[in-house]
Amino acid sequence: MPMYDMNDMIEQKKRKKRKKKLGYAIIFVVLASVIVSAFVTQEQWLPKLRGLGKQYTTIINDGKLAEGNFPIEINSGVNYQVDCINNCVIVLSDAYIYFYSEEGGLINRRQHAYTNAVMDILNNRILIYENGGNRFSVEDRNDIIYEKQIDESIMFARISNDGYTAVVTSSVNYECEIKVFDKRGEVIYERKCVQKVSDIDFTYDSQGCIISYIYAKNGSIETSVQEAVFTQNGEKWTSPGLDTLGFNVYNFNDGAFLLGIDACGYVDKMGQIQSFYRYDGDFEKGSSENGKSAVIINSDDRRRYVMALFDGGGKEPAIISFETPLIDVTVKDGLAYVMTQNAILAYDFSGGLRSTASVNDSYTGFVRSGDYIFLKSFSKIDRINYES
Repeated sequence: MPMYDMNDMIEQKKRKKRKKKLGYAIIFVVLASVIVSAFVTQEQWLPKLRGLGKQYTTIINDGKLAEGNFPIEINSGVNYQVDCINNCVIVLSDAYIYFYSEEGGLINRRQHAYTNAVMDILNNRILIYENGGNRFSVEDRNDIIYEKQIDESIMFARISNDGYTAVVTSSVNYECEIKVFDKRGEVIYERKCVQKVSDIDFTYDSQGCIISYIYAKNGSIETSVQEAVFTQNGEKWTSPGLDTLGFNVYNFNDGAFLLGIDACGYVDKMGQIQSFYRYDGDFEKGSSENGKSAVIINSDDRRRYVMALFDGGGKEPAIISFETPLIDVTVKDGLAYVMTQNAILAYDFSGGLRSTASVNDSYTGFVRSGDYIFLKSFSKIDRINYES
């Protein structure tokens, strides 16, 4: 049986106490260092921490209509179009294009001679073309940059961030043809298509485009998406057919989003279908920006009104339900703005309500621009302040 010296036992207890005190001292020094470091760097992390709290705060805008030059009156019965660029409100009527400040003051107007004029706006360029005609122009708010007259009938046209223009026309020997013009109006790319083109969207660098084709297969309509590069023959990739009549296609870095009449879906940058969503009701409108997409669906017979929010391909949508029919939707700066019969609401793509404003039921749509929302009705344009 081992023998223990009393002095040894006392010494062992003292050593344990010293170790415990040393451990407490180390913990205290570490905590003190963390507190001092946090205090010194608070200007870096404190705003971010405050921001986390704000992202779940719903902003209630008052929805008060602007006065002064508003409302902008539109001639009754005129089928007009409205959009915004560079703090400027642009209105296209059957005979004129008008330029207003965000305060509603008239800056400029120009007469056009197009029948069935259609406007497409991106960045600081305005494309106006004659649907079914053979003329188009690229303009800014100060002047006409160039005008073109072509031999074939224009089905539709699109403009890029850099001022390039894609024009889809009729063709004698093909289903349709694509002509792409640079910012000076010179043809840089042509493509003859054996299937009908339903839409085109430029890639971000304007060096190529995403094209959607519609065709019949086994008694149903399908839509295929492909990417073309202007300096190459053929196509970079082509997707399998998506089981819907697609009418809008949106490019983003990871692929494309196809918006169809009864379904929508994502295609990745290799041309493979990532996700497909069939609507449960009647399609009303849709919008997409940088891969984030929103679709509004009304089903009056079941009184079911929903917005589906897609935060990129391959992800389940967030579904938001409403009590009244949905009128319009747009995706802008990472939020989805939706108009009901009595409100405009903004949601993030996790389904969180970010802001609201009350409106009346006389409006048919809206445009989001800067700090404002411009409300469209049959005979006028109103403006409300909108923080989101």
